[in-house]
Amino acid sequence: MSTSDSEPSSGVITLDGLDLAALIASRVCHDVISPVGAIVNGLEILEDEKDEGMRGFAFDLIKKSAAQASARLQFCRIAFGAAGSAAAVLDLGDAEQVARGFIEDQKTKLVWEAKRQLLLKNKVKLLLNLVLVATTTIPRGGVITVTSEGDGDDHTSFRISATGPTARVPVNVVDLLAGRAPEDRVDAHVIQPFYAGLVARAADMAVTIEAEGDGDTIVTRAVPVSA
Repeated sequence: MSTSDSEPSSGVITLDGLDLAALIASRVCHDVISPVGAIVNGLEILEDEKDEGMRGFAFDLIKKSAAQASARLQFCRIAFGAAGSAAAVLDLGDAEQVARGFIEDQKTKLVWEAKRQLLLKNKVKLLLNLVLVATTTIPRGGVITVTSEGDGDDHTSFRISATGPTARVPVNVVDLLAGRAPEDRVDAHVIQPFYAGLVARAADMAVTIEAEGDGDTIVTRAVPVSA
């Protein structure tokens, strides 16, 4: 299963800039609305509750949810945005930091073994988006391992393995990475892997995703098209 064609085929869907921006904004809002809602709930408890135990619970909820919202926004800032920098390159060390804050929880562990280096923005954005895709392949959690080979933009490749119970390649994700979508339409539910495919083509990277071993590991690879 592969999205390794360097030239979009006639079946590839093209979104105009406004539609793409709207769908990405919807995805970012989806990622942060839950912790922000929890903060609001915690504040309402503080306003109405006199019991010290419940007030302590509310403070803990607000603190945890604020940290989660911040981590998700920092991840989205790099994965989907311009990262607030005029520079054309990003540090893989920064990518590790935001990925760890976004991905790691009680269900999922992130093992980051990619070499720290500066790479073009789109290559780093692609890596983060592929890590996000990897989370969908292990819906019950597990271990995501990120490695890299080579140095520099023209020679660096990525490998993301996701191991866990009921690991599987989600329906339509291969087509979405290739720029194709069910019923030839893209909505907020599928925009992220579709966007990852757009970034891959912009970065001149070929992406494959497939099950390995006994099927409990899903491996995603991104290599330079010229490699």
